[in-house]
Amino acid sequence: MGMVNTEITLRNVKDEGNAQQGFTKPEDIRSVTVMAVVDTGSMNLVITEELRLELGLGIMEERTALIANGDRVICKMTDAVEVQWKNRSTILSAMVIPGAKKVLLGALALEGMDLMVNPVTQEVVGIHGDEIEYYALNTSSISPSIAS
Repeated sequence: MGMVNTEITLRNVKDEGNAQQGFTKPEDIRSVTVMAVVDTGSMNLVITEELRLELGLGIMEERTALIANGDRVICKMTDAVEVQWKNRSTILSAMVIPGAKKVLLGALALEGMDLMVNPVTQEVVGIHGDEIEYYALNTSSISPSIAS
């Protein structure tokens, strides 16, 4: 399979919360639309340090990561970031790998948005079609206060 790219929008989740609570204006939510390399062999969303700074994402922790060339590097894990692809979104922490030049969209973000790479067309598609539907499997086990 060749390299697959797709357009995604990244948003600062703390900014969104501040705007919802009236502390800032909605237009002050930091967001960036980028082309990402879809990397189904990577677990995480990987962003560049420049993108982390532009989005105003803080660092939650540092971790050791094994990268594609076999090297182990210390990388930063960011505050929560919202990833949006078309009409779908998910929230997760991004990994900042030293020297990264591209954004990588890994398996956690793909799974969170119910997406996959179509091997024939080499494009990102919804696993279950274009519309996302959420089902409660057994609503009788949900407490009445939640179900209503």
